[in-house]
Amino acid sequence: MKSEPDVYSIDDLAAKSPAMWEGCRNYTVRIFFRDQMSVGDMAFFYNSNSDPSGIAGTMKIVSEAYPDPTQFDPNSHYYDPKSPVDAPRWVLRDVAFVEKFARVIPLAELRSTPGLEDMMVVRKGQRLSVMPVTPEEWQIVTSLL
Repeated sequence: MKSEPDVYSIDDLAAKSPAMWEGCRNYTVRIFFRDQMSVGDMAFFYNSNSDPSGIAGTMKIVSEAYPDPTQFDPNSHYYDPKSPVDAPRWVLRDVAFVEKFARVIPLAELRSTPGLEDMMVVRKGQRLSVMPVTPEEWQIVTSLL
């Protein structure tokens, strides 16, 4: 799960956990939230658009999917005036801080690590803010620490 650390960092999550992972406005991500995550699943906290971009730590999914309240708030950057209250377009999950890594595992290192060639985050042009990670990829990434 990606975030720009100058907007929302792993330290922000650690300071106020659990927290809503709100603001995702992509239909593929909506499907991930709604259909492919479960309470108790682990997730990587990925720093995007930073120096370096990479995995900064871990968090846990601690809620079922529910409507993202920011879609209804006209003062929110994530406001969606076309999302009806009775049939919301966008959902979110609550996440809880688990661990901040001693170092960020840079994207360049992920790209050069055997076994991670098919990991979604290392693919060129990948722009999704939430992407699945296989158990094998999780093991390889955590072995880099």
